[in-house]
Amino acid sequence: MTQLYWQTCGEGDRDLVLLHGWGLNAQVWRCILPQLTPHFRVHLADLPGYGRSGGFGALSLPVMAQTVLDQAPPRAIWLGWSLGGLVAAEAALSAPDRVAALISVASSPCFSAREEEGWPGIKPEVLTGFQHQLSQDFQRTVERFLALQTLGTESARQDARTLKDVVLSQPMPTAEVLNGGLDILRTADLRAALTRLDVPFLRIYGYLDGLVPRKVAEMLDERYPQSPSLVMRKAAHAPFISHPDEFCDALKAFCQRAA
Repeated sequence: MTQLYWQTCGEGDRDLVLLHGWGLNAQVWRCILPQLTPHFRVHLADLPGYGRSGGFGALSLPVMAQTVLDQAPPRAIWLGWSLGGLVAAEAALSAPDRVAALISVASSPCFSAREEEGWPGIKPEVLTGFQHQLSQDFQRTVERFLALQTLGTESARQDARTLKDVVLSQPMPTAEVLNGGLDILRTADLRAALTRLDVPFLRIYGYLDGLVPRKVAEMLDERYPQSPSLVMRKAAHAPFISHPDEFCDALKAFCQRAA
């Protein structure tokens, strides 16, 4: 039977599930674990088909969320980065009794730009282009996507190297799984559904993020008035890597308020 890779560590009395982004794996959180484990029981999962969770094909967003829910503890705080933010949001929407609070990091309920609506995001042709390039030069395409995530920060080169090391440290996802993830980023739209979300919800963004424009934060502030947002001024798409102290302070403060 195909199973998720799942690791639990930490000494706190609250459960915190961490979900990584496209192309990566749970090793991406290693840089902030020392700051989180004294306060939480931290659950690290490789999303289906990524890293050590091999054997899965491409899954839809609801099936991916349910696969993680099946292994998650009850009433956990869910934190999802980028694609992981969509998975965590889908879990909170489908099983609100299982999710005590939701934190999205450099994520959007709709990653794809919708120009006719004035919605900012990644141009659909860019995501389609990445899908096409995957079939031609698999590893280079993943590296290019990772490099986009750190552009503009003072530590961009070092942060990009960190992300690349995370990818190389574990088994690579198949092209099918990566294409499935890009499909989710291209087509998912949880904007309307999240207006009905009834759990504490924090949104963290990077001011320099080229994949989730900071304008998304302002637009969602109006849509979700009960959901606080934090835009980290010198961060891009991976704020927990470039600014771990500021990131962890915000996370812990929100979780205390949401208790």
